[in-house]
Amino acid sequence: MAELTTIARPYAKAAFDYAVEQSAVESWAEMLEFAALVANHKEVAPTLKGSLAPQKLAEFFNGICGDQLNAHGQNLIKVMAENGRLEVLPAVAELFVEFRNAWAKEVEAEVVSATELSQEKLEQISKQLEQRLARKVKLNCSIDASLVAGVIIKAGDLVIDGSVRGKLSRLTDDLLS
Repeated sequence: MAELTTIARPYAKAAFDYAVEQSAVESWAEMLEFAALVANHKEVAPTLKGSLAPQKLAEFFNGICGDQLNAHGQNLIKVMAENGRLEVLPAVAELFVEFRNAWAKEVEAEVVSATELSQEKLEQISKQLEQRLARKVKLNCSIDASLVAGVIIKAGDLVIDGSVRGKLSRLTDDLLS
């Protein structure tokens, strides 16, 4: 995984810098997200690792993407195909989103709760995270009944485990040590 990120970073950074320069960050994010979906498709992925000539591979990929990629996006695909790097497109898209979020001073936080949280509670979590992280926060919520009660919040490197399952686990560790 780290190797893919290392390979993908220069492409993501170049695409991001160009997108900022052209005031097209959101459209580039959408293009890369779509290209990543195409690259991960079960019928396309083996072709990207095959022995197709780079020009034919770029034509194949851009043909599938069609109007979803503008001329500059298609050019990125051509460059990546020439360098044999199309299989890292999902990592490029992921890094691009990270660059965009850092640029916009935003962070995505994953909130996993035992039950569905009220809108009021979500707003409270969002407000407290924004204060703590000094960034705008976008919450991605999910439900995991195995938590018993409480929530687990993950935002970048920050993990806040306020679940009953987590507290029981820490108590068990304390008792066994």
